[in-house]
Amino acid sequence: MLSGLVSLSALLGLAAGAAIPNNDGFPNPNNQQKLAIAQQAGGLLPNGAPPTSLGANSITAFQLIAFNELFETAYFSSLLQNITAGTPGYQAQNMNELIKIFSTVLAQEEQHALAAVATLQGVKAFAPSACQYQFPVSNLQDAVNLAETFTAIVLGALQGANVLFAQDGETGPIQTVSSVIGQEGEQNGFYRVFLNKVPSESPFLTAVPAPFAWSALQMFIVPGSCPFPLSNINLPIFPPLMTNGVAVAAIQPQDQTLSFSANLSSSAAAQPFVNGNGSNLFLTYTTGQQLPISVPITNVLWTGGQINFQAQFPFSENVMQGFSHGALTTSNMFNSSNAVVNSTLAGPAIIQVNNPL
Repeated sequence: MLSGLVSLSALLGLAAGAAIPNNDGFPNPNNQQKLAIAQQAGGLLPNGAPPTSLGANSITAFQLIAFNELFETAYFSSLLQNITAGTPGYQAQNMNELIKIFSTVLAQEEQHALAAVATLQGVKAFAPSACQYQFPVSNLQDAVNLAETFTAIVLGALQGANVLFAQDGETGPIQTVSSVIGQEGEQNGFYRVFLNKVPSESPFLTAVPAPFAWSALQMFIVPGSCPFPLSNINLPIFPPLMTNGVAVAAIQPQDQTLSFSANLSSSAAAQPFVNGNGSNLFLTYTTGQQLPISVPITNVLWTGGQINFQAQFPFSENVMQGFSHGALTTSNMFNSSNAVVNSTLAGPAIIQVNNPL
């Protein structure tokens, strides 16, 4: 297990420079290289008629998808290199099996990225290119644990992408992205078994609003390394919200009090609340397909623009198994997970409830 799981200070202190793979021509493979990637991935790129236009929200959804898939190609390329090289901490008795699995996953993520970028280019919209990345892991167990966590976030965000496509009347992308949701779910089932967890996390996976997925991804980006302004993707970036002092918290399946912290110095929306007692602030959880769950925050302590507080984690009543996320909000009444975004000061807090075999 990632111990704790990951502290933001440790994450940001990592050496920078992890990059996307390029030994197979990615991200600009020729036709022969595309075929080689497809053979490793186990399937060709979609070849139905691509959309000739997309609504603004659908474009933003594809930009987020492309940005994430490029990150994932870098992550799995790094993981595969460490396993193949027998890097200390990455040795395994079933090394050949893991090399085959992660070689396949890497090629599949390359296919996802190529498809998303091609869709954006086809409608003459901005398509993100790769940044430099930093990964807060140093051994195989932690690396798979982190992969399981960010894949859970992706599975939540793709739900919202399909809603946007439906609202824009884009039926083709719905089918394609739905196929990716299933594929990513297959991946996560394997990661969970590897981690000695029940493979199927919960009956209805947690929804993740696009701004929360976008904000969470920033933890893996070397600051200033993207070859484009982040504002090219029309999504807000919220201040990170730490849980129990870490960016990704692993907790036991029980009711408990959690500690949270965020630096709100740069948040204009937070200024009216600075140095207050938190009486008008809430910790709002999203879990599964339930409506958001808001609880009061307590024991509020301000140090300049830094807020530290506590909040109850109501596990039993809401059966919050697996992945949930939280946000520091100025309201406690929401009719959807997306509605939480408009009242958010910091987030998402990423919380994993252990469900071991």
